[in-house]
Amino acid sequence: MKEEDKSKLVEVFTGSPWEAELVKSLLGNSDIEAVTKDGMVVNVVLPATAVDVSVLVNEKDYEAAMEVVREYAKRENGD
Repeated sequence: MKEEDKSKLVEVFTGSPWEAELVKSLLGNSDIEAVTKDGMVVNVVLPATAVDVSVLVNEKDYEAAMEVVREYAKRENGD
């Protein structure tokens, strides 16, 4: 992601590390650039706990990204 775009990042998903990577991949398949942000600080303090990972996109891609996330959630819930 370009440096100037990083100040305009918004969260579209939070979940386990593997779910976040899957969502990031789905977004990439839809030509939506995404980055992940994890809670490594928590992981250092409490290494045995699961850490949620956030998926962030540029705010201009928010609506399209949320559509991808909603479709993912539907499939996960069996809808």
